[in-house]
Parts: sequence; structure tokens; C-alpha cells
Amino acid sequence: MSKTILILGASFAGLQIAHRLLKYTLPGLKDTYKVIVVSPTDHHYWNLAAVRAIVPGQIPDDKVFASIPDGLAGYNGKAEFVLGAASALDPTSKIVTISTASGERKQAYDILVLATGSRAIGDVPWKASLAGYEATKEGLHKVQKQVKDAKSIVVGGAGPTGVEAAAELGFEYGKNKEITLITGGSQLLVGVPPHVAAFSETELKKLHVSLLYSTKITSASTLSSGQTELALSNGSTMAVDLYLPTIGLLPNTEYVPKELLNEKGDVMVDQFLRVKSVSDVWAAGDIVDCQPGQFVYTDKQAAAVAKNLDLVLKGKQPVVYKSDGDPMLAVSLGRSRGTGRFGNMKLPSLIVWLVKGRTMNVQKQSGLVMGTAF
Repeated sequence: MSKTILILGASFAGLQIAHRLLKYTLPGLKDTYKVIVVSPTDHHYWNLAAVRAIVPGQIPDDKVFASIPDGLAGYNGKAEFVLGAASALDPTSKIVTISTASGERKQAYDILVLATGSRAIGDVPWKASLAGYEATKEGLHKVQKQVKDAKSIVVGGAGPTGVEAAAELGFEYGKNKEITLITGGSQLLVGVPPHVAAFSETELKKLHVSLLYSTKITSASTLSSGQTELALSNGSTMAVDLYLPTIGLLPNTEYVPKELLNEKGDVMVDQFLRVKSVSDVWAAGDIVDCQPGQFVYTDKQAAAVAKNLDLVLKGKQPVVYKSDGDPMLAVSLGRSRGTGRFGNMKLPSLIVWLVKGRTMNVQKQSGLVMGTAF
């Protein structure tokens, strides 16, 4: 009887794990396994490019969206795609409840991988919509039109997404629109070495982006004029045509039993990326508690989970995932510059532009979805 590997989520972590198992692990096993991939969207969204895609005309839809079922179709029935979302997980009975358009589906599993990622706070296109492909695409198009029509834009938050979005807007519109970046911190990219933050500030100013430090946006309300009024922690208000918050992500873990989550809602994993306190459940990506939700870590975690599943399914011991290496970050600063860190060392602008900023790596979308990258 065929056994089931159930993968919840079909983004950067889930797709990599699925393709690695289907290509390299399953053909070498005595038992017959089937991989079932569950996602609320049937198109992968290359959200790493969203900060540039919000600028009209910069990145076409077919560069940021790609069909997930098409990429799983070549495995001779070993892979199944389910359009839906997990609503409950019972690790004792090893059953996941999946909500689909045709009703609830109770799916048993032998091995479960949690890779459901996170969602953005606010009506912004930094992450895929849980409502699916069309909703994600429409949301992106809506922001593109708002960006085009706006004369004043405020980006809230100066983490990587906020800095990149402000830089893209400044690169395109800095000379003819008011672009402002507001942060509650005393520097950009909180946590990076001061010289990395200072370089980012210099580059944003060159792009005519105004910076407001040590100020929180306490509320946002719509005025009768259609503008957004921002209340600031310094007691003042701002009326702007467009407000783009980039503060905070929410893990998509509502279906996971509370005892498996930390206080932030992240899944607690051990040194092998197995979910603590249960059997045969693994996790990777934005939802795990061992590293920040960044692509560079998600990519490493996905490869590690695939490797450990390969070992375990072949009767071997998993290997420890090393999550304590030097912190890494690459930040695009418009279409010609960039910065970042490796440990305390600042990455050269040219290197960041070459490996990220030049194309935002949209050319890698096909390899991820079709599996040719692995």
C-alpha cells in the first residue's frame, strides 16, 4: 500500500522539498510513496520581487507568477496537488483537515512537512494572499495603480522590505513624487552593523527619499479626500496619497495545535528541523522558530529538511541543521545599487546588485516551480 508524504505549503520551502524528494529520494526506496502538496494558491508568487513589481511596467505578471501543478505534472502520478488550506492538524491520528472549494478533505499522512509560510499585515503585496492566485494578482495590480496615481507615498518600517520598497520608489519617482520612509528605529535595517545602515541611508537620500527616524505610525485612517491620514508617535499627523506598511509578518499556523507553537505563533523545531513533541512532522521556512523569516534561511532549511527526510526514509540518522552561522542579508537599493552583511562585514554594492538587485532573481522562478533548480 502506498504511503503518503504530505507537504503543506507550495512556496520556496515546500516546492524545494517536494521536488528533491520526488527526484532523488522516492526512486531509491523499497516502499511506495506519494507526495501530496497542498496550497491555497495554484500559482507560485515570486514575492522577492514585489518591492520592484509595485512600480508599474517594471516586472510583468508572467515573471512573478508560475503554475504549481504544471511543475508537479512530470512525476508519473507520484505527486498530487491539492488547492486548499489546512484547517486542523491532529498529530496523534496523523490526519490533516484541508478546506477546499468542494468541502473538507481528511488527509492521512505518514510524514508531514509544514511549510505554510507567513502573510503580510495590511493590504500590501509583500506576500501571497491566502485567498489565492487571482487575489494576489489583483492586489498587486491595485497597488501598482495606486503607486502610479499617488503624488505622495509613505513606506512604514525600515526593515529589508521597507528599505527596498522605498529605494525602488525613489529610483523611479524620487524627482517627481514625495517618497518618505518612516521607522521607529534610530537607524535603517535595525540589527545590521552601523556602517551598513549608514550606506543605506546615503543611497536612499541620493534617490530623494525622505527619512523619518524614531517615529512610529500609531494609526492610519482614510480621509474624505481619499488620502490616508497617518497619526505619528511624535504627536503630528501626515496626509498622504498612499501608505505602504511593511511592518510585521504573521505565521500561517492557525491550524497547528497551540502546544506546538511558541508565543509568537511559530512552530517549535529541534536541531534536525523536526517539530518538537510529535512524530514524523518536520517544518521549514517563515513558520519555524529557529531563524528569522528570510529567503536565505528558508532556502537552507528546505534543503536540510529534504536531506534529513532522505536519510530517515533510508533508515539512517538525520543530521543537525546549523542555524547559528554568521547572519546574512542582501538588500537591493533601487535598480543599480545594493548593500548587505555577512557577519559584521558589509557586502559590496556591486555584488548585491549582481546576485539580487539586477533582476530580483525572477529568472529563478521557473527552476523552483519546475524542479530544474534541484
